[in-house]
Amino acid sequence: MNRARLLVFNSALPVLDYRVPEGMAIEYGSVVVAPLGPRQVLGVVWEAERLPGTEVPDAKLRPLLEVMPVPPLPAPLRRLIEWTADYYCAPLAAVARMALGSSAALRGGGTMTEYRLTGLEPKRLTPQRAAAMDALDGEQATIRELAERASVSEGVLRGMVGAGLLEPVIVDLDRPYPRARADFAQPELSEDQTAAADRFVAAVTKGGFAPFLLDGVTGSGKTECYFEAVAEALRLGQQVLVLLPEIALTENFLRRFEARFGVPPVLWHSSLKSTERRRAWRAIVRGEAQVVVGARSALFMPYARLGLIVVDEAHEVSFKQDDGVRYNARDVAVMRAKFEKAPVILASATPALESMQLAEAGVYEKIDLPARFGGATMPDIQIVDLRSEQPERGHWLAPRLVKELKARLERGEQSLLFLNRRGYAPLTLCRNCGHRFQCPNCTAWLVEHRLSRRLACHHCGFETPPPETCPECHTADCLVACGPGVERIADEVREILPEARIALVTSDTLNSPAKINEFVEAAENGMIDVIVGTQLVTKGYHFPELTLVGVVDADLGLEGGDLRAGERTYQQIAQVAGRAGRGEKPGEVLIQTRHPEAAVIEALASGDRDSFYAAEAEARRDAMAPPFGRWAAIIISSEDEAEAREAARTIGGSRPDLPDVLVLGPAAAPLSLLRGRYRYRLLINARRSAELQDVIRTWLDPLRFSHGVRVAVDIDPYSFV
Repeated sequence: MNRARLLVFNSALPVLDYRVPEGMAIEYGSVVVAPLGPRQVLGVVWEAERLPGTEVPDAKLRPLLEVMPVPPLPAPLRRLIEWTADYYCAPLAAVARMALGSSAALRGGGTMTEYRLTGLEPKRLTPQRAAAMDALDGEQATIRELAERASVSEGVLRGMVGAGLLEPVIVDLDRPYPRARADFAQPELSEDQTAAADRFVAAVTKGGFAPFLLDGVTGSGKTECYFEAVAEALRLGQQVLVLLPEIALTENFLRRFEARFGVPPVLWHSSLKSTERRRAWRAIVRGEAQVVVGARSALFMPYARLGLIVVDEAHEVSFKQDDGVRYNARDVAVMRAKFEKAPVILASATPALESMQLAEAGVYEKIDLPARFGGATMPDIQIVDLRSEQPERGHWLAPRLVKELKARLERGEQSLLFLNRRGYAPLTLCRNCGHRFQCPNCTAWLVEHRLSRRLACHHCGFETPPPETCPECHTADCLVACGPGVERIADEVREILPEARIALVTSDTLNSPAKINEFVEAAENGMIDVIVGTQLVTKGYHFPELTLVGVVDADLGLEGGDLRAGERTYQQIAQVAGRAGRGEKPGEVLIQTRHPEAAVIEALASGDRDSFYAAEAEARRDAMAPPFGRWAAIIISSEDEAEAREAARTIGGSRPDLPDVLVLGPAAAPLSLLRGRYRYRLLINARRSAELQDVIRTWLDPLRFSHGVRVAVDIDPYSFV
């Protein structure tokens, strides 16, 4: 190869051709350094026939500078990058960049200096050093990473190094991971589990693309089933990828994995330290990382010999990325398995309607686990109609739920109260003039967090302390919290059950692996009586003494303009209901609602999931909604409202006139201001026969907008705000 076509890791740059110097060995997928003017850029050598560009004469080509000392990106990964960019209308370079993960890892291993507390206790400490010592207990990282975790300046930590409070530790960046053992702890499986596991093992042994939908009720032992497929892949020397929807689920999964295979898996997610990311990436590309467990970004890593993909909790909305490359990791995982010629298992107790339809059509092989493992029974679900069983004034828990909470406490059993709303109250207003506290950057109310004494926006992260007086009328002591969040529910439980030990479980309180472990151990050891939490506790946890689940507001998920609201509400409540009665004692679920006649509530009460899915599918079919039609969103934003509005009108005015494509809008987005940018949306509803991506590209590519305008395309959108 004497010339190379480069995909450069910059979406603003075109495809570039270079000369390959004599003696430089490259191949398709090689990561190289190339000159660009006075700068140097990273790129990947790509097949010229798959990447159209302007032909440049050989005499004008500049030479490549260097080939990075890492294996080339494999052909199946390059095909996945092309497919993802094409399907989601994303820049090819933006997708390819996700495969690098850690640019620092490209230069090789070596060592790095990290720091940790020495354990010395000085007689006097400044407030900043004291705060840092509290925050960094058990932590080891670079000075920059420690400063971020402790919320202090790097100068404070360097002073602590000089004072002997922090000590340097030399870290080998390429130290090997301990080897997982397929037969470390063989589980006892039920008859149904054995049948499922045998089918997965056979698919791994045979090789080739084989998509499975593992549909098992909560507590049926889905993880143990696909662990047998993982074990078979390990025996064959293949790599395994397990995708989890949230980092918070990782710690619980690690415990189960280590108990089965003797060592933890290799982790990949955004919260890893830079040294951990570098080490993991290099182990992945060399084929030394046997099992990788991670969030959706782990999907694009350059695995050397990927033999199995598992998507756990495959219905979860968090697998859909809502910025940058707006891909759905569940669907891309199936495509990666297809390109890699490997089995893929989508595991869920409440599969997405799209997955169910593909199983019915025979595209996915459906494996059922209809019963809980070990003789445990599904919980008894009852509806609490808040119109007739009203909570006491100023309270949010109905008398029947309060009675059951007290009964569980007397019996030494655990209870879980679920409300998917962080903080103390979703709205704060002035009782004197009615002023409502709104985020200055978003069209959203500020949420009161009483534990941390702050008003916060959950969309952009803006925070401010609650003022002493109303900023509008300047009246003192006039602020009123409206509506409940989990902090308020926890306060109500303390009032009702003053002797109860309560755990508040949200992303605010469980924001580190250490805190998650602490919570899990306390719950398993009976040190918690009542858990009050958000969707963070709806999945993945197994507490045998938890026998009561109370859903505080089942109607919350049905509010707003989410076209999948019914399905998502069913999934969320069914998942949290599945936390009850997982041991020997029977479980009970009380669902508080003001709409007991709603189809989703009736389905939950009757346990008739299939009828609910059938009705939901029929409604989707009538509306030509997914999976029977196609959706796409176009989101226009700018810091200038008039500029955003004009760009939206331009796009709307040039809409295609096609019989199988309906364009709705433009209209101001429900969150019309987000992170300081004004937003407009269009929604496209197309028949399955439409070449939707081609239609969008033909429509948008000729249009030109002001520099401050951003136009994003969201294929198969899950967010409509």
